[in-house]
Amino acid sequence: MEAILYNSTWVETWKIKLSDSLFGTEVKTSLIHRLLLLQRANARVAIAHTKNRWERRGSTRKIYKQKGTGNARAGSARSPLRKKGWVAFGPRNDRNFTISMNKKERRLALFSLLSSKAINNQIKVIDLNKSEELKTKNIVDIAKNMNIGTGLFAMLPNDRELFLATRNVATIKPLWVGYLNPQDLLKYNDLIFTKDSLDHLSQIYS
Repeated sequence: MEAILYNSTWVETWKIKLSDSLFGTEVKTSLIHRLLLLQRANARVAIAHTKNRWERRGSTRKIYKQKGTGNARAGSARSPLRKKGWVAFGPRNDRNFTISMNKKERRLALFSLLSSKAINNQIKVIDLNKSEELKTKNIVDIAKNMNIGTGLFAMLPNDRELFLATRNVATIKPLWVGYLNPQDLLKYNDLIFTKDSLDHLSQIYS
């Protein structure tokens, strides 16, 4: 697989070879789907909470005698059948939505997404000149010249200037290359790497 390499003036210079292990694997949609479900489920937080029998305050005294009133048998006023009683089978805030997935499967799903981007020519690599000052305007010009609608900009943690220049562009999201995830890869059309971040990605998964 190959991707177009752009220089700092947004001109196509040559094609760069992409790692076959990362960008040349078989696209397995079932694994991608499972990884996306895992990411969403693991980010889920249980907020709704109802009080159970032991949390509801109040007397446990029998409301009235068992026989002779003509009413149905009744026990505590805290019964779930009564107003202000405890809730039976209600939602609890200690619910666990976590899903597990094997490390190899997670990697294969990520490689499938990267390979899908490569097949559709949605991967772009830019060789930035670090001596030049980066501004938001430069990133907007890069997106325009590279025909990027929405893009995910994968960069290194020490690319602070690049991060600050990118974060204010509505259609481009800056992200550390080690944090690539299915939700962002599916949300944004193009995946942009700096030459250094692409090398670093290969080192992470080598």
